[in-house]
Amino acid sequence: MINRVEKLSLLSEMIAFAMTDENIKSIEYRFLLGVAKQLDISQEDFDYLFEHPVTYVHLKSHSERIVQFHRLVLLMNVDKHITPKQLVKLHNFGLRMGLSHESINRVLDLMESFPNKVVPPDFLIDIFKVQYN
Repeated sequence: MINRVEKLSLLSEMIAFAMTDENIKSIEYRFLLGVAKQLDISQEDFDYLFEHPVTYVHLKSHSERIVQFHRLVLLMNVDKHITPKQLVKLHNFGLRMGLSHESINRVLDLMESFPNKVVPPDFLIDIFKVQYN
């Protein structure tokens, strides 16, 4: 399991991603707050991250990085409006996390074929497993 600093880093990264278009929509805020609650982060600490982002902490576990990438994909799709800027930013976040370029591209390509453009977790895991082996 990841520690508190890593959790705050994940949330901070997600907030930065959500603010790609300079503001955060209420649906994105609610989604992020839900993730914070799943990570056992209080709303006060979560709200604090908007003004005081935490430095990026690289997750050691490959599976945790895949889970975080999936969260970012879900966040990107939550408002059903995907911009080219968001796609580039998502791709860059994936690369920074150490995920394979091919796997990231495969996920982004497959996204179009699923309802609401959300790749199911089992498909996502399989994509990254192929590249990881």
